[in-house]
Amino acid sequence: MRLSRLWLADFRSYAHAELVPAPDGLTVVVGANGQGKTSLLEAVAWLATMSSFRNAPTEALVRDGASRAVVRAEGDRGGRALLVEAEIPRQGRARVQVNRQPLRRSRDLLGALRVSVFSPDDLILVKGGPAERRRLLDEALVALSPRWDALRADVERVLRQRGALLKQAAGRLTPEVAVTLDVWDAKLAEAGSALARARADLVVTLEPAVTKAHDQVASCAATVGLAYEAGWAGPGQDLSVSRLACTLLSARQDDLRRGVTTIGPHRDDLGLVLSGRPARTHASQGEQRTLALALRLGVHATVSEQVETPPVLLLDDVFSELDPARTSALVAHLPSGQALLTTAGDLPMGVHPDAVVRLVGHQLVAG
Repeated sequence: MRLSRLWLADFRSYAHAELVPAPDGLTVVVGANGQGKTSLLEAVAWLATMSSFRNAPTEALVRDGASRAVVRAEGDRGGRALLVEAEIPRQGRARVQVNRQPLRRSRDLLGALRVSVFSPDDLILVKGGPAERRRLLDEALVALSPRWDALRADVERVLRQRGALLKQAAGRLTPEVAVTLDVWDAKLAEAGSALARARADLVVTLEPAVTKAHDQVASCAATVGLAYEAGWAGPGQDLSVSRLACTLLSARQDDLRRGVTTIGPHRDDLGLVLSGRPARTHASQGEQRTLALALRLGVHATVSEQVETPPVLLLDDVFSELDPARTSALVAHLPSGQALLTTAGDLPMGVHPDAVVRLVGHQLVAG
């Protein structure tokens, strides 16, 4: 989808706002800190995923004093007009319509609008724990095909049910607990191994795209290594159903003692290597930021190759995170398609956006 117009009402600090980005190429939103630049990108991303990339609770999206926020986006997908509208209450479930038709399931929205987001918090992709890297892979899978969201939901459901059983068992393996664990283990082995294989296949596809993006932004060649790491799969990384089933069985006593599922795809990781060394512990902060951006751009490139139109690229305050050389390299190698970028300062030399929007007193002014 290409975004042609965005309307906000009572979203974050905006009473009302309307953004008309360039139909193609780069639109830059310029404004002082605290004016609401990030909120514009957050609204676009919310319509794509029904969640905040800032991990904000729903009530934080609604302007103080208002009961609900409204977000509408107009554009086209594959040459056909598309209108996505959402009412986001402080409490309760959001109401969403696509082309005036109520959305029956949140999953049905996936794929209507695709986005790729880079924010300053993305440093956690490299420096943080495995959960953020798993999230990166799962979000990329869903962007490629909404069907992966159903598989991810199945895994999460089985983990919740198995976890509840383990807590109820209180460390005792009665015959009834053993029979029920057998059922949940079989379900987790099937769904969990399928999710792990999908992630591992994606990592193989992503590695050259991430390497290319890294070399372009860093303006120098470096060896970037990505590897899917599943502790339960053994040295040969056997991601089969039988392997996970056997490992779950062998970990059963430990799981009962601890009251949690200790192995499975919810504990897997994405290993990141830069120039032969683990990026999390050995790369400088500048190198880590470049690698985090390369991960986002690599996912963006991979999704763009496999879907009908590139996702809308959302770059939040990226200039503040990169030195001048990397900034120039990023701008020179921005992928084709539509991109929205926010900045608090003047545009760096060499940046020639297709449209500029300025935020003055929480008001959007073109030019």
